[in-house]
Amino acid sequence: MLYISGLSVALALTLVPSFSDALKDGECEVCVGFLERFYQSLQDDDVKFNSDSIEKALLKACKDAKGKENRFCYYIGATSDAATKMTNEVSKPMSYHMPVDKICEKLKKKDTQICELKYDKQVDLSTVDLKKLKVKDLKKILEEWGESCKGCVEKSDFIRKINELMPKYAPNAAKARTDL
Repeated sequence: MLYISGLSVALALTLVPSFSDALKDGECEVCVGFLERFYQSLQDDDVKFNSDSIEKALLKACKDAKGKENRFCYYIGATSDAATKMTNEVSKPMSYHMPVDKICEKLKKKDTQICELKYDKQVDLSTVDLKKLKVKDLKKILEEWGESCKGCVEKSDFIRKINELMPKYAPNAAKARTDL
């Protein structure tokens, strides 16, 4: 009869990969979303798939990142003000075409904040009543477009500015609003 000690079983179980490490649906959405677009841009721009080229492209992509994606870049050390630097945790596995979700799993083990980032819910401009939104939300729409509303004091000023800029930044929403 074969005897296996409790210690042997515990050791064996620690060597087996855990399914809990795998990302759940919707987890790490900023990491996965940003890195998928980044990976696609590398392929579109015909960048050499070596760690150095990818890291340079990552630093460049992070300069233009805004909002939650900028925060993600900060966490991996791809911004000038970042305290840590683990961009090689992205560039190296990406150089041998590791799937983005697996890269994010590895990043999650290094810093759990990375997977806590979630994109803000987008407002459907074609159906929303701008008058019912808070000024904070109106400002956020303009900020996402890279615009500001100088001299805006009243809520109606922000609404007017959004309606002015809508054909430029959200042409489908502008058209839908005129069709109502």
